[in-house]
Amino acid sequence: MSLSSIAKLAGVAALVGLSAFARPSGALAQTSGEPIKVGAIVSATGAGAGLGIPERNGLLLAEKDINAKGGIKGRPIKIIVEDDASNPDTALSKANDLIFGQKVVALLGPSLTASTVAVGGVTHANKIPQIAFTGIGPAVERERKCLAHVLPPQRLNAQALLEYAKNIKATKIGVLHDAGYGNVVMAELRPLADKYGVKLVAVEKFEIGATDTTTQAAKVKAAQPDAVFIIATSATPFRNVKQVQITQPVVAAIGSSSYEYVNAMGSAADNITIPEFVVGEDPLPHQKAFVDLYKQTYNATPKNYEAAAWDAAHIIAQAIAKAGPDAGGEKLCEALRGPYSGVLANYDFSADDMTGIPLSSFVYSKLVGGKYTRTPFRVTQ
Repeated sequence: MSLSSIAKLAGVAALVGLSAFARPSGALAQTSGEPIKVGAIVSATGAGAGLGIPERNGLLLAEKDINAKGGIKGRPIKIIVEDDASNPDTALSKANDLIFGQKVVALLGPSLTASTVAVGGVTHANKIPQIAFTGIGPAVERERKCLAHVLPPQRLNAQALLEYAKNIKATKIGVLHDAGYGNVVMAELRPLADKYGVKLVAVEKFEIGATDTTTQAAKVKAAQPDAVFIIATSATPFRNVKQVQITQPVVAAIGSSSYEYVNAMGSAADNITIPEFVVGEDPLPHQKAFVDLYKQTYNATPKNYEAAAWDAAHIIAQAIAKAGPDAGGEKLCEALRGPYSGVLANYDFSADDMTGIPLSSFVYSKLVGGKYTRTPFRVTQ
């Protein structure tokens, strides 16, 4: 399905009731009173649209679900979704308008690491709870205890890649990574490589939004690695890896796991292993109700970013209900800290990384002809 087709489906209505985390529930409830406004910033256009459009779908699905069950203490939730066009400056501008202009009580998103860091400066200074669709990256984010994350920290993403390399006995690794998300994961991967007995024989960087990475892919091929890591939010490096005829196993970080990117890979979407969380074709038992609802609503298979946005909306709704609909930002931040059972994973926002996802939560899938198959490999802790 194309990006434009998915976008057109974003407003699909008529849901059946589910519990806060996609478990079946009973009859629909009524909401009344002034809506509780929550802001959301996603990359619905630009280089990050492969993340932002699924996230927007997950948010709108969650909003309908929460309101179908009575909202937050009887009041409806209204999620105001803004597009930052994959630009950190735009994200910051949208955040300021949502917080100071539209008076939202919390922020969800953004989609990309650089935008999350930019917006986090505002939410941290003003004690506005924020749940980002990214994993904790730069060190500054550890100081921001009102900023939770519903995707794994980049150190965990690096570990997940290296665990699979160890599993297939790959000791020489070539890497293609972008200058944004890929840079942050690489900063964590480099110091971990030695601990895993892995040598990085070629590390090639490309700009976000690059349309041709064949030069970088050819350099990785020339280094004759045992396996290739691709760390990016883009389909381009996968197409180019196939173009230069790299035959070694390709392992991709979770940033490339959305179907928007997979569809853009074309015939290159084959024999790629991804450490992730939601395999819509074969969901874990606690994910099945959400996956079925998403398919029913959008006629598409959900992945990690749809589930992360769904979780974020339900988590902030639970925090607002706990603190009270009229609680200030500081009380909402306090209410946010703690464990939550979600579709994507089990979180603990009292953890130092404001995520609390364990490495053992990863599942490993393989793309076969553009579709995901869950593999038997899991990391044990």
